Amino acid sequence: MQAEALSLPGVYLFSPKKFGDDRGFFSETFNARAFEEVVPGVNFVQDNQSLSRDVGVIRGMHFQTPPYTQGKLVRVTRGKVLDVIVDIRKGSPTYGKHIGVELSAENWQQLWVPKGFAHGFCTLEPDTEFCYKVDDYYAPEHDAGIAFDDPDLGIEWPIDINTAILSDKDRAQPRLKDIENPFVFEG
Repeated sequence: MQAEALSLPGVYLFSPKKFGDDRGFFSETFNARAFEEVVPGVNFVQDNQSLSRDVGVIRGMHFQTPPYTQGKLVRVTRGKVLDVIVDIRKGSPTYGKHIGVELSAENWQQLWVPKGFAHGFCTLEPDTEFCYKVDDYYAPEHDAGIAFDDPDLGIEWPIDINTAILSDKDRAQPRLKDIENPFVFEG
């Protein structure tokens, strides 16, 4: 599994190999030793999967607050998304900055989203399945987020945001400058 460091500190794009023939393909999608060499000290405890039926579904921008913060290793097994993460660690040289990565069943890449980053995605194909591993359990009372359309973030979503398909929760998230931010950059 090849790893590429991206422009936000601690963020990596992983490219697992696929071996195919006329029967289909085989891929080792996760190897703890290989992952540990790049991102040490992570112990995944839960796998999650979502299905978004329509193009233009936006899920995000989510994170969990302490003591139940989560790092996520995300991928797409069917369809395609624009995956976006925002550095929300106070004091970080990239605070408020974001990156967007296209993840798809075709490119088979995975994105490591460290703790202290808000995460979301927009579906680019119908019936998109999104899978991810997390390093702490879901804790509803610590579930939080920021607005996907926060003008201070300047995220360029690949759809008209006025027609985005959102949950009520995601439609009502506050701007980054309006949250009680528990994350601090530790250098």
